[in-house]
Order: sequence, then structure tokens, then C-alpha cells
Amino acid sequence: MTDQELQALVEAVSARYFARPFRHQARFNSRLRTTGGRYLLRSHDIEINPRHLEQHGEEELIGIVKHELCHYHLHLEKKGYQHKDRDFQELLKQVGGSRYCQEVGGGRTRLPYRYELVCEACQMRYKRKRKINPARYRCGRCSGKLRLYELETAAKQQG
Repeated sequence: MTDQELQALVEAVSARYFARPFRHQARFNSRLRTTGGRYLLRSHDIEINPRHLEQHGEEELIGIVKHELCHYHLHLEKKGYQHKDRDFQELLKQVGGSRYCQEVGGGRTRLPYRYELVCEACQMRYKRKRKINPARYRCGRCSGKLRLYELETAAKQQG
């Protein structure tokens, strides 16, 4: 599906389920990772994650479009357009949009911690996401020297 086809789909869904026109841009955004789509408040545009169409089909895509159109129309009417607002929840239920989208694979999978600092004296362990210089720090328990280990290399050696 191209951006033009997505634009036509969004306009058709808006006319059919909301009885209001969609006058802004709808496009695919492949940089979206954890969400099915998003409504941009400043430009009133809608961006859709293309992986949802690939993995879950057009029915899931229409549910996401309905969800984003709820944000769109309520924001333009100056009503409660956020997820927590009753106006949003009621309109979403009326049009049959999806509250949550299905999970999409293919994203980056990372270990939560990449580095580990180990105290040479008491063996206290500190996990870190970012690399730091262990010479600048001491153990919080015993003030011993710290040694830096990279966790991903340990996982690669075991597997």
C-alpha cells in the first residue's frame, strides 16, 4: 500500500464512520517502533506504522486509523482527545476502533544492561546501560576498585 492509497483509506474511513472529512495528510512512517500510529497535534497529520499492515492485515490497520481519527476529530472540535478523556473513550467505542494495537516484531532487541561493574574487594555488582570509566568511580559499599565487563560478549561466548 502506498501513501496515496493510505490517504484514500483514511478519507473513506473518516467519511463512513465519523461523517466528517479528513482534510490533512496521512502517511506511513517506518521509524515508528512501539505504536501502531500517531496523530500530530501541530500539523493534524496522521502517521501509521507500515509493519502493522504487513504483519496483521488491513483489518488491524483500519482499527488503528479509527483510533487516530478519534484523536483528530475530537482535537479539531476542541473536545477531550486524550486517551484518558471520556469523549475519546465514547467515540472510540461508537466507531469500533481499537484501544490497543497488536505487538509488532522486527524491532531492535537489546539487553536491558550492556555493562557490569564488579568491585574487586567485595564482589558487589553494578549494571549499567552506558559504558563508563571505572577508574573514576569506587564501590559504594566498601570503596574498592571497580572492574568493567561487557555483558553482550559474555552472552555470545555462552551461546
